[in-house]
Parts: sequence; structure tokens; C-alpha cells
Amino acid sequence: MRIWVDADACPVVIKEILFRAAQRTRVETTLVANQYIRVPSSPYLNSIQVASGFDVADNEIVARLKPGDLVITADIPLAAEIIEKGGHALNPRGELYTTENIKARLNMRDFMDTLRGSGIQTGGPKELSQSDRQAFANALDRFLASDRNGV
Repeated sequence: MRIWVDADACPVVIKEILFRAAQRTRVETTLVANQYIRVPSSPYLNSIQVASGFDVADNEIVARLKPGDLVITADIPLAAEIIEKGGHALNPRGELYTTENIKARLNMRDFMDTLRGSGIQTGGPKELSQSDRQAFANALDRFLASDRNGV
């Protein structure tokens, strides 16, 4: 199992949680972005810089993903691709996307996109709170513990 991070929009605080988790659990973690991302020196941490362009980082993650890998992303279409390919997707607020909830998330995303396209102001996502950070850390720990136990 490996962790992939859709790093272009991943909050710094979430990256820091991932860096600590990778060291603690010895799980290889790779950040993929359109720009250079500096990671701490570690045999478990690395980054891949891809060309600029729409979905280039997403496509790189999907191409390298193996069943059972975990992807950290808030990108719902990417999460759907990950799940379809046998991977797991966790967003920075601690929600694990699953086969049971991804279709509803895609439908809501498309609905909101339609509203924005018609000129309705929907606002962006709320700022990442301390409870969101804690929810992410807890969900990541649960996932890593369950993966290690073969659950």
C-alpha cells in the first residue's frame, strides 16, 4: 500500500500530518503536483512534478495507482476514478469516499457546478478548521491501522 497526494490544492497542515504518518508507519507517500513540492528528507517521502495543465496531476496519480493504494484528494471526479480502479480516497476533511457515497458526491458537485454556471454565487469551501484537521488525522490513522491488520 502506498499513499498518493493530489498536492496542488492540499493544505499545508494536511501535508504535515501525512509527513508524520509516513515516517511513523513507514508507508511510502508521494505528492504529485504541477509545481515543485519540497518534502522532508525521508526514504518514505517523495514528490513528482508534472507538466502544467488540466488534470495532468490527476492522470499521473491514476496511472500509477495500484489497488489498495490511498489517495488524498478533495477532487471528487478523481476520487471516483480511484475507487473504480480499486483504490481508496480520503479528503482533507477526513471523509473517506466509498462506492456507497461517491455517486451522491458527484451528483452534488455537478449540481453546484450547474448553479455556478448559471451565475448563482455558491461560495467556496469553508476554511479547514481544527476539527477538520483532527478528523483527517483520525481517519488516516484508522485507515492505516486497518490496512496493516488486513481489514
